Amino acid sequence: MGKNLFQKVWERHRVRELSSGASQVFIGLHLLHEVTSPQAFGMLRDLGLKVARPDLSFATVDHIVPTDTRLRPFRDDLAEGLIVALEKACDEFGIRYFGMQSGHQGIVHVIGPELGLTQPGMTIACGDSHTSTHGAFGAIAFGIGTTQVRDVLATQTLSLAPLKVRRIEVSGRLGPGVYAKDIILHVIRKLGVNGGTGYAYEYAGPAIAALGMEQRMTLCNMSIEGGARVGYVNPDQTTFDYLKGRELAPKGAAWDRALEYWKSIASDADATYDDVVRFDAAEIAPTVTWGINPGQAVSIVEEVPRVEDGKTQAERDSIKEALDYMQLEAGKPIEGVPVNVAFIGSCTNGRLSDFREVARLIRGKKVAASVRALAVPGSMEVARAAEAEGLDGVFRDAGWEWRQPGCSMCLAMNPDKLIGRELCASSSNRNFKGRQGSPTGRTVLMSPVMVAAAAIQGSIADARKVFGVS
Repeated sequence: MGKNLFQKVWERHRVRELSSGASQVFIGLHLLHEVTSPQAFGMLRDLGLKVARPDLSFATVDHIVPTDTRLRPFRDDLAEGLIVALEKACDEFGIRYFGMQSGHQGIVHVIGPELGLTQPGMTIACGDSHTSTHGAFGAIAFGIGTTQVRDVLATQTLSLAPLKVRRIEVSGRLGPGVYAKDIILHVIRKLGVNGGTGYAYEYAGPAIAALGMEQRMTLCNMSIEGGARVGYVNPDQTTFDYLKGRELAPKGAAWDRALEYWKSIASDADATYDDVVRFDAAEIAPTVTWGINPGQAVSIVEEVPRVEDGKTQAERDSIKEALDYMQLEAGKPIEGVPVNVAFIGSCTNGRLSDFREVARLIRGKKVAASVRALAVPGSMEVARAAEAEGLDGVFRDAGWEWRQPGCSMCLAMNPDKLIGRELCASSSNRNFKGRQGSPTGRTVLMSPVMVAAAAIQGSIADARKVFGVS
């Protein structure tokens, strides 16, 4: 009987079984940022402990970094305090730090892959829920809390319970104007925000195999929004081609050894799964959220749900709460709802291919006068590459603000925030109440191309119509 990738990687990294029934698992790569890490370092100091494997930990700053200016000290004293604390800790404990003078600063889930740190067959942990992003490479990657950050720093291991594995197969080919963001929003809509609880999601099928690495990262990134702690794609030639030559990827004979291992950990053809769910790519249309969690989504050609559409009282109550907060009219098309802000960026959709695809479509078009539009690269490397290709000029000419790298308006732990009841068309990953900095602000999740269509139209729009894609 064959094994799936999760089982293979878990067994390779399991140190021992614990009396609790959990496993002590070795962590092959530990990523740090300024929000959850300073407190963990403080715990180490209190306990008189050192970092067990500083060579396996890497740090950056992303959440609190302003994107309009790089001047220090930051205007926000708390933000300045967090970055100073991380800088001191990295120096004290010997951890490599990709700060704003390094040339490699950026969102932790963007720089890990682009540097070649993220590799197939790894266990990867970070104090951020969207660590599942790295599963795109065939890694078992997951977010952890601050006390677990401490544990990894001190021991390079964690106590973890194994997950069940659900294989999500997407057959066929995606239609024009449909991207990985639409796949994952469709999956979450169908399986629910709690549907993946206790599971790792293995994404497979022809439509997944056809995705480039950056689209696969988008897909795996939002596994957590579907309740799954882990999401991954089996490594293949697309994976290997992406990694080859990256700064911190293996070289020479080490590359050959790594490639042999990477190929061996892919799920066997006769692997078993706890569950299998199948989707047809042809049935997935550009998808947007209408409510206050990522599962409250519809395709662009559908209407906003009615309260009575809920199958249970809890569902009906949830629909009513979302409609009230979002100020949407039940039974009306989602297309045409006015937007105030457009945001392209985040660890979900702030990579070079995202900006290339949007730039290809917005040439000669203008952002509506009523819309404030921000384009925020996910890293310094993304910004350099985009600017070398002239993409920043395309965005500026179309009326976008081209910003410095950071998390920006995804979580708004920085100056990039919604104001009052503004509605934002966003390429990020969460649409919770107050998520983007205003306690009454509203977020509609969609692909970068759909964000661009909304910015130009001044309202939620079908990008296939706006850009003539068919």
